[in-house]
Amino acid sequence: MPARHRLASRDTQVRNIFDRIAGRYDLLNRIISFRLDSLWRRKLIRALGLSGRPAWVLDMGTGTGALALDACRVLAPGARVVGVDFSRAMLQRAREQAVRTGAASRADYVLAHALAAPVRSEAFDAVMSAFVLRNVGDLQSFFRESYRVLKPGGQVASLDMFPPPHGLFSHLYWLYFGRLMPRIGGVVSGDPSAYRYLSDSVRSFVSPETVAETLAGVGFVETGIRRYLRGAVCLHVATKPGPSPREEATEP
Repeated sequence: MPARHRLASRDTQVRNIFDRIAGRYDLLNRIISFRLDSLWRRKLIRALGLSGRPAWVLDMGTGTGALALDACRVLAPGARVVGVDFSRAMLQRAREQAVRTGAASRADYVLAHALAAPVRSEAFDAVMSAFVLRNVGDLQSFFRESYRVLKPGGQVASLDMFPPPHGLFSHLYWLYFGRLMPRIGGVVSGDPSAYRYLSDSVRSFVSPETVAETLAGVGFVETGIRRYLRGAVCLHVATKPGPSPREEATEP
């Protein structure tokens, strides 16, 4: 099967999984991560320096909009967050939560593939994603698209889960995340295969160093890796070369 067809087939599989679990996705994230997922998202937003800024931010693979809503809470008036996702059910949840939390006037959600975001080039001050990279069939294309839509000097930040380094923690981690978590997810969501996929996607994912190399390969600079939970969760932050959008905004 040609590579393009394999990617399309994988995209369909991933989209169907997230469509099925959209209703319980946020609840299960909190249960499985012991609410640490919220902490990690806030660290991402702080790393981008979004607090108090009237920035335009693109959330790639926004899912139920949890990261977008966290950003809306700290951005200055006039800011905007645009969430892109290819799961219709996840986006429906995102829109519902935006209305419920009063963020609907600051968050827009677009049904589209993250590898072909329907936005103009150099339109955003920042690009972010949380727990998306493992579900992307082509990381290079994902980051190339992030590069395209960023203003010069803008930053990209991606949070995701990775296989932790070998050792005692790794054994304990896989006992929980590889065996117990899929059972919990299956019971709560009613879809055991979906949470088996999530576990397997971490086990087979590339290293944090490979993600950093991919970012550099498409042109990003100043790439940094911040490791949490003994390296099982990592935050990558990188910059598109050029003057900072914040610096440009202060020029006469």
